[in-house]
Amino acid sequence: MNTISGRLMRLREEMQREHLDAVIIPTTDPHNSEYTADHWKGREWMSGFNGSAGTAVVSLTSAALWTDSRYFLAAEEQLQGTEYVLMKEGVEGTPTIAQWLATQQVENVAIDGSVASASKVRELQQELRQHGGMTLRTNWDPLERIWADRPAIPTSPVSIHPLDYAGEATRDKLQRIRKVLRQKHADGMLVASLDDIAWTLNLRGQDVHCTPVFVSYLLVSTQKVTLYINKEKLSQEVLAYLKTEGVGVDDYANVGKGLKDYFEYNILMDPDEVNATLFSKANCQVVEAASPIPVLKAVKNEREIVGFRQAMLRDGIAMVKFLKWLRPAVEAGGQTELSVSEKLRSLRAEQPLYRDLSFDTIAGYQSHGAIVHYEATPETDMPLRPEGLLLIDSGAHYEDGTTDITRTIALGPVTEEQKHIYTLVLKGHIQLAMARFPQGTCGTQLDVLARQAMWQERLNYLHGTGHGVGSYLCVHEGPHQIRMNHIPQPLLPGMTVTDEPGLYLAGMFGVRTENVLLVRESGEGEFGLFLDFEVLTLCPIDTAPIDFTMLTQEEKDWLNRYHQHVYDLLAPHLDEEERAWLREATNEINI
Repeated sequence: MNTISGRLMRLREEMQREHLDAVIIPTTDPHNSEYTADHWKGREWMSGFNGSAGTAVVSLTSAALWTDSRYFLAAEEQLQGTEYVLMKEGVEGTPTIAQWLATQQVENVAIDGSVASASKVRELQQELRQHGGMTLRTNWDPLERIWADRPAIPTSPVSIHPLDYAGEATRDKLQRIRKVLRQKHADGMLVASLDDIAWTLNLRGQDVHCTPVFVSYLLVSTQKVTLYINKEKLSQEVLAYLKTEGVGVDDYANVGKGLKDYFEYNILMDPDEVNATLFSKANCQVVEAASPIPVLKAVKNEREIVGFRQAMLRDGIAMVKFLKWLRPAVEAGGQTELSVSEKLRSLRAEQPLYRDLSFDTIAGYQSHGAIVHYEATPETDMPLRPEGLLLIDSGAHYEDGTTDITRTIALGPVTEEQKHIYTLVLKGHIQLAMARFPQGTCGTQLDVLARQAMWQERLNYLHGTGHGVGSYLCVHEGPHQIRMNHIPQPLLPGMTVTDEPGLYLAGMFGVRTENVLLVRESGEGEFGLFLDFEVLTLCPIDTAPIDFTMLTQEEKDWLNRYHQHVYDLLAPHLDEEERAWLREATNEINI
């Protein structure tokens, strides 16, 4: 009975006992994390779909799963053979969860309030009322009784992130946080986001795959700071460090009691971050506002910026070694998507300060490259041939920085269509990288630069163009983004952001090119301060699939400057053969 159909049957038995007509199972954990520990991967367990975004909804007679464009193809494959119907978010005609539930003739709906943000629960309650007066229950975990072998909440050890890499002591970060809280007329706050807690305390963990965070809460008041965590995760060294920084420790399960005992007049809680269950436990006035920490964390200090440059240098060395190896290895035969992913991981692991991958490598050959967040498995692993395109999206955590890079590589001859699509993507990548913009500009205002060439041909991609990158933290970091839908957060000097346009032809191939950029000051003008980007990523862009007739002279000049920069910084760290390969890969374009 451990199949998807068996799990659905057992869930429905529990629903009937609880007098429920439908259950909503989100992807998130109690901390609204993008990537979660195995204990909270209930949506994956119930549906079989393992993407990082999605919501499963089960009624007594039907089941459906909502996810975004990154996972349309993957979800279609993984949901085959189940009763789940794929709902494509953002596609015209796709019903909302409430609209779909209204067609199922349901009245009583449940969602576990401990894994749904307060704002999400409110939104659901309002929509369910509007579509037939449905009610929403939030005090029931639908998986508690049926997931017999559910993984435990992780207890991995926590380590201190050295000040030499963090660049700012915890006590100073707390002082800055309290200053912003005073400006918001708040006496304290509950911090639920795991990467915000790790950044604030200069600690790192191993509780989440490819993400150096630890399961905990942080309660900050005017005079006191308490970390709620499983204490067995903390060594004597970490306990002594926290005491020195003025941070007390209590059990993870006691955070609700901590909120009830909170002694200040009011507390800031971010309804998009704090789960609905905890949001209801505050025993004082609640200031509902965005957490101040994401913006503070996103603007990197000078030591963090130095760390990023050093991490990118080491990552670039590993990438050059990998790219030099790749084509001859494919020509010799025997390579697959999984084998080249492992080769790249091993080369990164040889670099100083390497800690882990920043996400599971996406290596998609030909048609698999069109699956935006494809991850090869032994069942789908495709042999590589010396022809066509291989898309590799990968990254690593080094103790002084996190990397995220995508290269699409011609393994041999490519078609004219592949060249055309590859060059459209490259044009968008270059145009965004060259941007200069006034202070106060948000990423949405720049997004068109990456899309304008492809829009002219009525082509588009549905994922975002850029996201922040953490400093040995989450590879996806906000609150700023570059994407079509409006994200109001301005880009600020010191922020990192990716530049990753792509195009995907289902069943054929996909192309994406990605570098990490640093927002920096570009100088004063008549209209005030202007900003631009420094490219942090150091790795050649494959010129073999480029249709040079499509590039402007300005775009060719940018690519030549970038390649010379890559060669100048990486060459001193390579052996003679590697330098020769890199020189060839970064040769000036004179066409």
